[in-house]
Amino acid sequence: MANISIFGKGNMAQALQARYEEAGNTVSLIGHESNASLGDIVILAVPYPAVAEIIETYKEALDNKILVDITNPLDFTTFDSLVVPADRSAAAEIAKALPKTKVLKAFNTNFAASLASKKVADTARTTVLVAGDDAQAKTAFTEALKGTGLAVLDAGSLKRARELEAFGFLQLSLAVQEKISFTGGFALYN
Repeated sequence: MANISIFGKGNMAQALQARYEEAGNTVSLIGHESNASLGDIVILAVPYPAVAEIIETYKEALDNKILVDITNPLDFTTFDSLVVPADRSAAAEIAKALPKTKVLKAFNTNFAASLASKKVADTARTTVLVAGDDAQAKTAFTEALKGTGLAVLDAGSLKRARELEAFGFLQLSLAVQEKISFTGGFALYN
């Protein structure tokens, strides 16, 4: 079982905590306190603008950790674009700032409700897409989710984070416009 630290205490953090604890992992939620002890897997369940401060405060503590970026780098003033350049991703920017950290992109295409219920629109099993360059980190991430009822699909290298962020942005903008509900979203069928 893994020791998991989640930055954030909102809906996503709580849904992730419930799933990981259900699978027998140890989970701690971290708010604005500094010098918190970090687990082997660290999850950023915060708005993208909060990431810079976390990196600044915990840069050395994040060395050799698995860091899961779940952010969607939205322009929250307009809700009409992403704040990272079109040829990059938030996850790639985080990896650049933390070269000794194993950065993964995951959960940004899932709503908290679909993680909590394990279903998208109460019909399809929730699938977590994960992208990253470190195969061992992806394996550890996937192992920690065994027993949660969630499906995990390897979406490829960290370069795929760009597409995952665009996909997450589309899903969020549809939900904000009330074209889909926050219990809905996109699902994968095998």
